[in-house]
Amino acid sequence: MSETRHVPVMLQRCLDLLAPALAEPGAVAVDCTLGLGGHSEALLNAFPGVRLIALDRDPVALRLAGERLAPHADRSTLVHAVYDELPEVLDRLGIPRVQGVLFDLGVSSMQLDEAGRGFAYAQDAPLDMRMDQTTGMSAAEVLNTYPPGDLVRILRTYGEEKFARKIVDAVVKARAEEPFANSARLVELIRNALPQAAKRTGGNPAKRTFQALRIEVNGELSVLERAIPAAVSRLAVGGRIAVLSYHSLEDRLVKQVFAAGAGNTAPPGLPVVPEQYQPRLKLLTRGAELPGDEEVAENKRAAPARLRGAQRIREDHR
Repeated sequence: MSETRHVPVMLQRCLDLLAPALAEPGAVAVDCTLGLGGHSEALLNAFPGVRLIALDRDPVALRLAGERLAPHADRSTLVHAVYDELPEVLDRLGIPRVQGVLFDLGVSSMQLDEAGRGFAYAQDAPLDMRMDQTTGMSAAEVLNTYPPGDLVRILRTYGEEKFARKIVDAVVKARAEEPFANSARLVELIRNALPQAAKRTGGNPAKRTFQALRIEVNGELSVLERAIPAAVSRLAVGGRIAVLSYHSLEDRLVKQVFAAGAGNTAPPGLPVVPEQYQPRLKLLTRGAELPGDEEVAENKRAAPARLRGAQRIREDHR
């Protein structure tokens, strides 16, 4: 078990962004991506009056985080759910509004470190990549059954892979001989499919394909598209949301939702903007904040992180 799994990314900055809202008496905070509970533990320690609701789709993560958060069991509720299910979870618990929401997107350190999960291209493992292994299609099934056009679209859109067509041509040829089962065969195929020049830059050449498959298998972007607006809608006025993303597709989605909430929606040309068109959100970060050099040196998984924060400043007017 790698020690890096216990290092929450941009932890102090996340706490600072949420702090003004969580100092309220009776504040409720939601950690939408519990993982191993690093951010949640720090929240509970920093804000002794806070009640925590924490979600994760991975039953193994829930069990391990539950052990870690046991000292705070009286004020934490851990729920097996995907983060776009936040409104349903809060309804079940009878909580109409919350003061703080945290998302730490992407794949958890635990999932990367457990060889059997098939997330990491650096070690051979079954091509699974499901964050919840009790449901849905594995990465191997996607590779073996999707039509070539769909695979190209996934690699281009979710992996921003320039050589998607070359890789998919090789995959289609290889799967006709023998279906894919393990990650090492896919990594080798990608290495062989790419032009020499492409292999000299940007780290492991399989990285983009693995990212694309993981996003497809877990429906990450469609879940996120629903989850961020849902979380904003459940914030109390004065409540705050902080979102850590790890690639440009996630960050773009978060940016769009925050920008839409922070802009006025009045028809152009009105001399005075009526209340119902006023912004609902105030941006708390200028663009996306990045981790410092020191943090990246200590925890390489922090390197791609982008943090955005926003505060709810008024109710929706329907």
